[in-house]
Amino acid sequence: MKAKIKPRIDLENRTKLETVIPLRTPFIINIDPSDKCNMQCKFCPTGNRELMKATLGRNHGNMDFELYKKIIDGICTFDDKVKVIRLYKDGEPLLNPHFADMLTYAKKTGCCDRVDTTTNATLLNEELSAKIIDAGLDRINISIEGVNEEQYADFSKFKVNFKNLVHQIEYFYKRKSQCEMIVKINGDILTQQQKDEFYSIFGDIADGVFIESVMDCWPLFKQDKVAINNERGIYGQPIEEVLVCPYVFYSFAFNSDGIASLCFLDWKRELPLGKAPDKTAREIWESDELKRVWSMMLRGERKSHNICGSCGQLKQGAPDDLDEFRNDLLERIT
Repeated sequence: MKAKIKPRIDLENRTKLETVIPLRTPFIINIDPSDKCNMQCKFCPTGNRELMKATLGRNHGNMDFELYKKIIDGICTFDDKVKVIRLYKDGEPLLNPHFADMLTYAKKTGCCDRVDTTTNATLLNEELSAKIIDAGLDRINISIEGVNEEQYADFSKFKVNFKNLVHQIEYFYKRKSQCEMIVKINGDILTQQQKDEFYSIFGDIADGVFIESVMDCWPLFKQDKVAINNERGIYGQPIEEVLVCPYVFYSFAFNSDGIASLCFLDWKRELPLGKAPDKTAREIWESDELKRVWSMMLRGERKSHNICGSCGQLKQGAPDDLDEFRNDLLERIT
């Protein structure tokens, strides 16, 4: 197998946040090309279409390309480059017909070091792959929802030609240049034989492969259609909750309608920070509202927050632990 076994995030070469907070420029800004998805995965709120119709601010659809350009122009006003523009939040990014144009625009402005995305890859074809590769995508995380068509139909309510899906992923892999490709799958629905099959199928047509676990990460969304793995975190790490959310200190997100969210897990639009183009990314990052969130976290009050207090990500998927540094960091930001 050529691919390394590695998760979609870098758990080894991470900046020690306690040494750099407060950041004058965020590390990551998520921008959602589309808040809709062609799949209906059991674990994901976006997959519940009735819920999406009933949720204020959801079911918006594709981000307008002119709005996107204004968001990127606002990101360019930071003194430093953003490390990553992440073209992904709630939906399937490739549903947006301007996805390749979005890549091109972000890259040519020079506002960030890298652009990446996460996709289910079912919309990939040779023409689109060529456009994405030519536009300069730096990393693509591909979510696989089964190792056969029956598992896709059960887990994602999606009819897939699995053989063609594998072919399109292989096509992308063989023609990409600097773009890193990670292929991941939910291992909780797989037998050991199927896990071996996953490695066999994708191990030679990806840079990295990884078998994840399902977690209850979205606040205010009850997982009742899929079993949560309470034995290990999403990346195989021990389950251990952190008090301080690390994400708010280095990232935030723009939804497909331009509304900025405090968190990339804010699927219900309950944590707004403003709306583009009325507010630029820099204005949002330097806002008193965001600083109040930082202070709240560092005072140890997250668990009493009506939304952040129920975040499973900080129990099963948090990549950083700021808890022991919170008093020093609170003094630093005030």
